[in-house]
Amino acid sequence: MIREIKNGRLFFDGCDTVELAKKYGTPIYVMSQTDIESRFDELKRDFTDKYPNTRVAYASKAFCTVGMYKICEKNGISIDIVSLGELIAAEKAGFPAERIEFNGNNKLPAEIDKAVRYGVGRFIVDGLQELPLIEAAAEKYQKKVNVIIRITPGVAASTHDYIVTGKKDSKFGIPLDDDIFLPVVKQAIDSPWIEFLGLHMHIGSQLFENDAFIKALDVVMDHAAKIKEKFGVAIREVNFGGGFGVKYTDEVRKPYSFFLDPLMAELEKRSAEIGIERPAAVIEPGRSIVAEAGITLYTVGQIKDIPGLRKYVSIDGGMGDNIRVALYQAEYDAVIANKADAEATETVTVCGKCCESGDIILTDFKIPAGVEAGDILATFSTGAYGYSMASNYNNNPIPGVVLVKDGQSDWLVKPQTPEQIIQNNVVPDFI
Repeated sequence: MIREIKNGRLFFDGCDTVELAKKYGTPIYVMSQTDIESRFDELKRDFTDKYPNTRVAYASKAFCTVGMYKICEKNGISIDIVSLGELIAAEKAGFPAERIEFNGNNKLPAEIDKAVRYGVGRFIVDGLQELPLIEAAAEKYQKKVNVIIRITPGVAASTHDYIVTGKKDSKFGIPLDDDIFLPVVKQAIDSPWIEFLGLHMHIGSQLFENDAFIKALDVVMDHAAKIKEKFGVAIREVNFGGGFGVKYTDEVRKPYSFFLDPLMAELEKRSAEIGIERPAAVIEPGRSIVAEAGITLYTVGQIKDIPGLRKYVSIDGGMGDNIRVALYQAEYDAVIANKADAEATETVTVCGKCCESGDIILTDFKIPAGVEAGDILATFSTGAYGYSMASNYNNNPIPGVVLVKDGQSDWLVKPQTPEQIIQNNVVPDFI
């Protein structure tokens, strides 16, 4: 088990979390390599080993570090990036360029230039003005560039509105109106610098049903048929996106096969109907790889009991290291790591140290009675979008990340120092 309790303490991937807090300080993110690799093993068993011509591209926006890219490379996983910063991290990791996929709705000219020069495996085109930028860079470096086109399938998924991406009113994807979509496809097909491969979809995040995926895939294949009819071109690749749900509190996580088996069956069926060879199938899981592989450790500080109203337990982190609660009203499970087997009988609200009333991590949450300063709080399933969305609000440093595996631990990312926060500050002469 990745999480277990021994002698009243929480252990995570074989490491005593109380000792981790002492050794590395708090707040701190802790990531389990064992858990990450178990997700990769499941994907290999139920997708890439099961179905020929398939690929997994880790959506690194969920958690991007040089070490994470090394874990992906070691496990034969491609990566999906969305920025120059992520590309530079991949370059530092020595990640194979041909296994990098560049996503994003507003790729900047400098990002495209660098990606073409580095030789990324494919661009996922998401903007009407993007192809000319890719063509210009491709001609500059005399390279033919692989492209797939992300569409907006017009399918609404059941999740928080901020993380729905497949509905028609979305900043992501090419609209499917014929007078918009078809000229983009024709431009890609006709370009001497572009190799048009296929279509991409992504309908949202934290999804637990598979019907929306199937509906979106049908839209993709309807347009694959239109491309074949209009241009005589068979698509060679379909990217299903990601968004597979994870457990934060009481959710029941579905296995990858719950989503992928019906998707692959539908892809086979629709390809046969259109009269094309079944395209390569790609997925982009991010959150489902790393969310449950991560926890965050905090030290309890001030405790404020407002009689008859609420008991606030303050920690040494907060919205700076986990903005999802304020942003999405996200909910988490947690435990007092040094009292992990004590019965949770007292209701408290755990708040951070930032100067915002909305800096709350847990609302009306039960913990063992008698919480005190110096206790270690562990929040679960923070591996996705914790570190990657962290900020310096109030000039608080971004916490470091410790990687654990089978009782071993070491820095994956060292913590930021207060001096590093202001290292680029300057004082103009005219002040």
